Amino acid sequence: MRKLLIMAMWLASSWCALAQDQPEAEQDPKVLEKINALRIAYISEKLGLTTTQAEKFWPVYREFSDKRKDLRQELIGARKQLKQGEDPDKDAALIKLGLELKQRELDLEKTYSDRLLKVITAQQILNLRKAEGDFQQMIRDQIQQRRMMQQRNETIRERNQRLKQQQKN
Repeated sequence: MRKLLIMAMWLASSWCALAQDQPEAEQDPKVLEKINALRIAYISEKLGLTTTQAEKFWPVYREFSDKRKDLRQELIGARKQLKQGEDPDKDAALIKLGLELKQRELDLEKTYSDRLLKVITAQQILNLRKAEGDFQQMIRDQIQQRRMMQQRNETIRERNQRLKQQQKN
């Protein structure tokens, strides 16, 4: 199972990189679906979810993730709006807004932690935070590795073009 998961993640790294390079509205739904499937497999394995737990866990977790994402999008939108405004006190307003949204996110996390405790153990909830972070880091690493390979390939192409040009002259 672990080898299969690692292999699937390796294959999906190109999909992940493509998804991260584009604004969310332009991302291919198939790519997002594959990344989400990998995330589900990764988190399920890290938490050691039983079939019964998984059936109850994922709907609650998806709901929590959607609401957390909405809060973060709200913060991004509000920041853009404040930065574009003429308010001389906009830095203070940005700080206040950020703190308010963080509090709302914390309240959301408390609510859903209580709901999740009815489905999984406290240790699994602690492992969930680590698994989320590890998965995100793995995706970032894959993106960085892909970008480095692209830069390397571009450098090689440019060098080959220069050599061809020199040979012509």
